[in-house]
Amino acid sequence: MLVLLVEDYAPLRESVTQALEEEGLAVDAADDGEEGWWYAQTGDYDAIVLDIVLPKLDGLTILKRLRQAGRQTPVLLLTAKDTVADRVAGLDSGADDYLVKPFALEELLARVRALLRRKYDAANPVIRVHDLEVNTVSRVVHRAGDRIDLTAREYALLEFLAHRAGEIVSRTDIWEHVYDFRATVESNVVDVYIGYLRKKIERPGLRRLIHTRRGQGYVLE
Repeated sequence: MLVLLVEDYAPLRESVTQALEEEGLAVDAADDGEEGWWYAQTGDYDAIVLDIVLPKLDGLTILKRLRQAGRQTPVLLLTAKDTVADRVAGLDSGADDYLVKPFALEELLARVRALLRRKYDAANPVIRVHDLEVNTVSRVVHRAGDRIDLTAREYALLEFLAHRAGEIVSRTDIWEHVYDFRATVESNVVDVYIGYLRKKIERPGLRRLIHTRRGQGYVLE
């Protein structure tokens, strides 16, 4: 899953980026509103964490532009202001959630996970595909009752496929949602990681779950 973080205060931006990446998420981070707007309109993000008070272009303006452009990416607003009027202004501008500084990283992560579930219409944090279970809160995966140990990148790929179970997902979609803008990866990296996943979740005697659709991509079903 790919998240955009727009926050001008460097220590907070760095700590939130690290926390999101430790959750297995790919993160693009911007330190002012103009850069944040460029990322927001260029990338296909699963969620955006957006500070309101930013240099060059404020967060509410970015949010309004996104909604006017028809982009429905879930947005979590960050702000130091905690008045009813401020919260109403943010929500009326199209925000999905609102978090007041200072906040606990654990709460921010929980709210981001909730936004990701909302985007993919997954009210239950545990995604089940046949006998495969993906817990998007604990990031623990089980197959036929057995725990499957995955690397952070393998888990990120599997969760993305699980959120879109039954749909054909192109290599380009995977690339754009599992890797951040600055990532430099080999052209066949998606195929390589699909191979890693298959070895771990499709042991002998178990039904194949990850299917290749030649010329189109992959489907988890």
